[in-house]
Amino acid sequence: MTCQNVLFLCSGNYYRSRFAEILFNHRARQLGLPWRATSRGLAEKFGIWNVGPISPHTLKKLDEMQIQCESTLRNAEHCTVEDLEQADLIIALKEAEHRPLMQKRFADFEHDVEYWHVHDVDQASSDEALPQIERLVEELIERLR
Repeated sequence: MTCQNVLFLCSGNYYRSRFAEILFNHRARQLGLPWRATSRGLAEKFGIWNVGPISPHTLKKLDEMQIQCESTLRNAEHCTVEDLEQADLIIALKEAEHRPLMQKRFADFEHDVEYWHVHDVDQASSDEALPQIERLVEELIERLR
């Protein structure tokens, strides 16, 4: 069985997309789903808020869910054309924030992206955003089954 790839995108590849990636992979493995996720950031430069490899909010939520993963140790990564070309499904975590970045940096792929509507920490607490991502990932898993 060939494994397909979902690519989760956010701005900094530090918080939302990383949580979606790790949760998706955890659930896909549990269910024997032939899909794997990666995640990348669309911002040309990552901000000063990217301290360490992954957001403490993400780590806390994963710990609460008892999900452990080696990818929490890797640093944020910028999206490349190759990442987009290798993806069977591309999901950006917030349309209002990420569609303009897609238009600017990867216009050829803008319409290949499924856009969700999950706010970053400047507009929603992690107690709001991470459960929303969890619900959306579970809905995605059901759709792909």
